[in-house]
Amino acid sequence: MLRIHFTGTDLARTHVAESPDPLWETVFSLHMLRARYGRLPFADWRRTVRADLRRHGCADDVRQLLPLVPDASYFPDFLTPPEGLLGLEEGIEAVVATPRERISYELGILHERVGAPGWAQDLTDHSPHARRRLGEMISGYHARALTPYWPAIRRRAAADRAVRIRALRTGGVGGAQGLLASFRPAMRWRPPVLEIPAHPVDRDLLLRGRGLLLVPSQFLWSRPVPLADPELPPTVLYPLDRDPRWMSTAAYGTGEHFPSGDALARLLGGTRAAVLRAAADVPNTTELASRVGVSPSAASQHAAVLRDAGLIVSHRHANSVFHQLSSAGGALLREQTEDGSGRM
Repeated sequence: MLRIHFTGTDLARTHVAESPDPLWETVFSLHMLRARYGRLPFADWRRTVRADLRRHGCADDVRQLLPLVPDASYFPDFLTPPEGLLGLEEGIEAVVATPRERISYELGILHERVGAPGWAQDLTDHSPHARRRLGEMISGYHARALTPYWPAIRRRAAADRAVRIRALRTGGVGGAQGLLASFRPAMRWRPPVLEIPAHPVDRDLLLRGRGLLLVPSQFLWSRPVPLADPELPPTVLYPLDRDPRWMSTAAYGTGEHFPSGDALARLLGGTRAAVLRAAADVPNTTELASRVGVSPSAASQHAAVLRDAGLIVSHRHANSVFHQLSSAGGALLREQTEDGSGRM
């Protein structure tokens, strides 16, 4: 079990990342690519990505990357620098710029735990060629395995973050206590300690006023994962809910294309338009029903149609389902408001 100890300052500095980290998602997706778990939500993704990797000649790079990021209790922290939250390019630049001494130290830990790939030793050479090559492998893999699905992943993370922000606003000291309590059962908030029961190593982490960054992940499957080095900025990755339909809305990621045909025609009804507008405030189903003036079952049915049309996303938390506009839904509402056609 991992026990993370908070002070009042730590609570004030604890927050949820605005989006997933592309380097962490790279690592976790490599785990998922060869895993036996996650068959229902990730079967289509695995099949499509494996074919794309072979088609674009990236399969050999993946075979080199896999032993560097084993699906085990440890992989090198230098592969997931904090700069990753600024974007993929910034994250890869930070990986390439990692001091050779740190790479050597972390590869030593990897070698002791599960064994490090022989080629990885080149990363500690004075010449930066091997490190630049590592960056190219990460970038190439990301382009095939993650970039096509990134809008859908971001939308799912945004829906989850909306739920966390609600908990933050209704929580205790600075709201953070409500936020931390919202992660049950994967993490347990027992003030002033956050427990991760499934952590493979029994240890305590003192935040010492640094706060905690919580980062959502689409490809992390089982338990929340912290950075291994306690001296690095405290970070915990947590899994988004397991939705087998997560790939079905990937085509709506940019907000530039809207569903056509019957799916969009269903939105012309006044009640459904009101449901779409109400989703701008991320209500749960009961709140949605109250605002629109229909029963909860009717609100749920209207939300299902909008979700099938790619105009909202829904996220279950505890016993409630929260609804949020997708990028396509938000763009559609803005378009209708600007030309007046959406005023009902």
